[in-house]
Amino acid sequence: MEIRWEENKLLSIREHAYLYLKELILEGEYKAGDRLVERELAAKLRISRTPIREALFRLESQGFVKTVPRKGVVVSNISAQEVIEVFTILSSLEVLAVKLAAKRMDQDTQLELDKKIKELLALEGQDEENFNFEHIQMNLLINKASKSPKLFEILSSLIDYIHMAANMGYETRGRRKESLKEHIDIMKALRDKEAEMAEYLMKIHIENSKKAYISYVESLKEKLYSKKS
Repeated sequence: MEIRWEENKLLSIREHAYLYLKELILEGEYKAGDRLVERELAAKLRISRTPIREALFRLESQGFVKTVPRKGVVVSNISAQEVIEVFTILSSLEVLAVKLAAKRMDQDTQLELDKKIKELLALEGQDEENFNFEHIQMNLLINKASKSPKLFEILSSLIDYIHMAANMGYETRGRRKESLKEHIDIMKALRDKEAEMAEYLMKIHIENSKKAYISYVESLKEKLYSKKS
């Protein structure tokens, strides 16, 4: 997936630089251990080094990059164990979100869900690359439907880990389309206020996402082992 730097007049340069660099990391354009050099990034994006420096500082505070002596800023290696821990947390929080969403369902939210379901059904036959953005939008819509500001805030703080893990899991053949169908089924259950079904489907979705991520990590280990042999 090609990520382009495009002018965005709705965001400040430093905010746009931060979001752009984070997206490159989340999408795997920059991998663990890759150096991020202020001067080179500034020249590439045709902006000053100040917003780049601020973006890197912000990314470091969130654990996406780290400063290594005599090497500079490099992309962090977020361990598989950390990501699996996030899945464990999600198995409780996202199930709670759908439970609350089903109980607090109103007509406006039902209309939102119907609209999103229609959009996603239209995506099923398209290029799988289009699913990446929709994955985050689906999560935000479901979490928002819980009508619990604090729960929404907590889940939003994990959204980058979810995005990164999902992208890695999508390397498993057919996982993107499988995930899309799972989300559609969850939203249909929510729309119909079927709380128990929505909870069950969400548990299955998170477990399948975790399995896809673990499969990806194991495949990487096998590739590294075969290169050393």
